[in-house]
Amino acid sequence: MKRIYLVRHAQSEFNEKGIFQGRLDSDLTPLGFVQARMVAMFLSKEGIQALISSPQRRAYKTALTIGDVLGLEPEIDERIREMSFGFLEGRNFWELFDQEREMMLGWLKNPVRNPLPTQEPMENFEKRILSFLEDLKKREEDNLVVVGHGGTLHGIVCLSLGLGLENLWSVHMDNTGVSLLEFDGEGFRLIYLNNLCHLV
Repeated sequence: MKRIYLVRHAQSEFNEKGIFQGRLDSDLTPLGFVQARMVAMFLSKEGIQALISSPQRRAYKTALTIGDVLGLEPEIDERIREMSFGFLEGRNFWELFDQEREMMLGWLKNPVRNPLPTQEPMENFEKRILSFLEDLKKREEDNLVVVGHGGTLHGIVCLSLGLGLENLWSVHMDNTGVSLLEFDGEGFRLIYLNNLCHLV
């Protein structure tokens, strides 16, 4: 049985300010570094054998902190970069929601049917997530950690469970929320979603 722990990156400076990030990047906040250390301590009991990270700074620094505790070097995988949101990146999310309410509501309800004007094409996003999932299945390790972003980790959950990317934003993961997928050689099952017990 393969166990895949999905970890959303710790709080970033743009998270704290409510900035719509996507491919933009920012450092972790002081709270973010504390969150990363706390999730690392939680994962230290799980016999983790491999640590995979998005190359973006907020995810990679979270992974470095986890790796420091677990004694593992993060592997960078470009396929789990966050989705690009185009020209909307860098704007305050709630101001954007107020100004473009119908567009944002449609996108949150069904991003396949109602994509943002200049976002990464959903077919490209799906292709890279499916490719990553196929490679995860083939890995020799039984216990892995994947450190990524809300969009990419939601995509992994939706596609692994056959839910489709229409439901991408029906999934929610907080900063350093842990979700566990199990793969039995035939299919995936979700054991838990967005576990935050380590932050209590």
